[in-house]
Amino acid sequence: MSDIVDMIIGQWAQERPDVVEDLWPVELLSRVQRLARVIDRSAAATVAAHGVEHGEFDVLTTLQRSGPPYTLTAGAFLKASMVTSGAITNRIDRMEAKGLVERVREGGDRRTVRIRLTEHGHEVTRAAFADLLTNYARLLDGMDRDLVERTAGSLRQVLENLGDTALT
Repeated sequence: MSDIVDMIIGQWAQERPDVVEDLWPVELLSRVQRLARVIDRSAAATVAAHGVEHGEFDVLTTLQRSGPPYTLTAGAFLKASMVTSGAITNRIDRMEAKGLVERVREGGDRRTVRIRLTEHGHEVTRAAFADLLTNYARLLDGMDRDLVERTAGSLRQVLENLGDTALT
């Protein structure tokens, strides 16, 4: 069996035979990059049907899974994402305009702003998440469940080796 990555590696082997032995990381990393693009496009289309952008959906699900009272500081979102504070502010502004979240200032320190999931935000998150799970199952339909679990375990090891753990 062959895929586009095999073709790319073959082209490099012909063009640069001197780097053939150095192409082994491309076997995994190029496939992960391509897979991420396929998944991102599919997920974005799924959540767009619910009137939210993929980045907004990330905020919604982060708030939902944080549990009651479904609030986090903007700083917590910055730590969890790879976007600038300006990007988070713009995202929250759009979401607030859609009635998905609200900004809450607590106590005497008016500088600390928490982002809270609204009831409408809960509804959209529940519906979009259910559709996303269905979409993910569709993407993997026909694949051997053991293969999926072994692949997930292998990717976990790669991520841990790169320092991407829940503890960092």
